[in-house]
Amino acid sequence: MSREKTAIGAVWFSIITNVFLATAKWLTGYFGNSYALIADAIESTTDIGASILMLLGLKYAIRPADKNHPYGHGRIEPLITFLIVGFLMTSATVIAYESIQHIRQPHAAPQPYTLLVLGVIIIWKEISYRFVSKRSKETRSTALKAEAWHHRSDAITSIAAFVGISIAVIFGEGYENADDWAALFVSVLIVYNSYMIFRPALGEIMDEYMHDDVEQEIRKISGTVPGVIDTEKCYIRKTGMQYHIDLHIVVDGRKTVTEGHSIAHALKDVLMQQMPALADVHIHVEPAGDVNYE
Repeated sequence: MSREKTAIGAVWFSIITNVFLATAKWLTGYFGNSYALIADAIESTTDIGASILMLLGLKYAIRPADKNHPYGHGRIEPLITFLIVGFLMTSATVIAYESIQHIRQPHAAPQPYTLLVLGVIIIWKEISYRFVSKRSKETRSTALKAEAWHHRSDAITSIAAFVGISIAVIFGEGYENADDWAALFVSVLIVYNSYMIFRPALGEIMDEYMHDDVEQEIRKISGTVPGVIDTEKCYIRKTGMQYHIDLHIVVDGRKTVTEGHSIAHALKDVLMQQMPALADVHIHVEPAGDVNYE
């Protein structure tokens, strides 16, 4: 299966998961009298919209390069991530406002059975995080990494809700608002996770250097190609799930232009074959001087 299909399949998994879980949270929170669970449901509902946006973004990102987009369309991924962060920040604001309103108003404690529902949700969201996180590493997708963090964020917020409801249920009268305080804490967690999602996407759109592993692999493979004495500059630009490489190599300065050109082409072929994530490699040849390297 291609990396693109793997990423799209992971997003469909997220959409289906979030639809079922959001429905369960809304119903359980409403009938179980738990605003913390309703707050959790708000985030999950937001995640559905975010996942749909991501699906559309990924489908656009895999379009081939054209005259107007010579580096492809992969930069749509971090832009979609920015939109997702906007969704999350909006939901955090709504949750915080409603939590404060509930804290100021007396109300009944949550129903004990809400804890059982939350327990199942927490386990499933952690499983979802591990599944999507694995797919994001396989595809090197920033957007999919953000999607994985959505699942981890949802698991953490559900844990916060679980703690708040437990306090309200165990200690009874006078502690009903523990559920609402948990929802307020959830909003803070959402803001923090939004930053964790936003930061790498910003780095990608700004061409920030964040690709040590890719560079090391490129230099290692280059050293195995006959005629390549060393590597110098290695600039990496990430666009979606692919990388564009500018690489300077050192060859014996006594070789002809044609020989140096052949070495560069041989290296490019090897890199493109062994590293499927590379979209293109531009190689500049540097002469090593008059030293005998034979």
